[in-house]
Amino acid sequence: MAMYWLLQGCQPGDSLVFHYSGHGAQQRSYSGDEVDGMDETLCPLDFETQGMIVDDEINAALVRPLPHGAKLHALIDACHSGTALDLPFLCRMSSVSSAKVSYPFWYRTGQYVWEDHRPRSGVWKGTSGGEAISFSGCDDNQTSADTSFITLFYYFLSKALSKITSTGAMTFCFIQAIEQSQATTYGSILNSMRSTIRNTGSGASMAGGGAVTSLISMLLTGGSASTGGLRQEPQLTACNTFDVYAKPFSL
Repeated sequence: MAMYWLLQGCQPGDSLVFHYSGHGAQQRSYSGDEVDGMDETLCPLDFETQGMIVDDEINAALVRPLPHGAKLHALIDACHSGTALDLPFLCRMSSVSSAKVSYPFWYRTGQYVWEDHRPRSGVWKGTSGGEAISFSGCDDNQTSADTSFITLFYYFLSKALSKITSTGAMTFCFIQAIEQSQATTYGSILNSMRSTIRNTGSGASMAGGGAVTSLISMLLTGGSASTGGLRQEPQLTACNTFDVYAKPFSL
């Protein structure tokens, strides 16, 4: 598996980045180490003949060998990607609920809190002392938008359209957070990505407004500028818990 290459010769002080933008899926887990009973998978070009890449394999290749003093950031822009690296802890926006009403995820307005996803079997899914953090496009039970849209090339400087490209909504929102200086902490990145996705339908989060904004919004939402945003929730997983509102984001 090609991803083993990334950690070859990895030493303390190294900073690694793994980015996947493509198809993802789920399959039944028989190991007993999944909270929801499902393994998350990535679907490479040859998956129909060679099979999907299961989260257990990704964890074994990218996470467990990571040595002390090394850092790994993963960006997984795929369906069912919430725990694609099988990291022990998941950071999720707390739900707003009452005795009578349980709101869907896009109405969550609480704080980000950590959930313990360590396997009940006791199998260790963390690193060998390094730090592994993963951003993903959606929760394990959600799909992630795969879209074509018109990008703005240095829009604030040139006010000119660049090119038509194809990417995922999560990748676009992550880049937006970085370029708009909203990536001071991990919490600020999550908030920025979540806000961009939620506001896509109205175009409120896109730079510039007008016809360009409306077109981008329609393409991101599958052809409608009034759907109220994409229905996916960016996720953060890690080998250890930390204060997402205080920890500075740094590759």
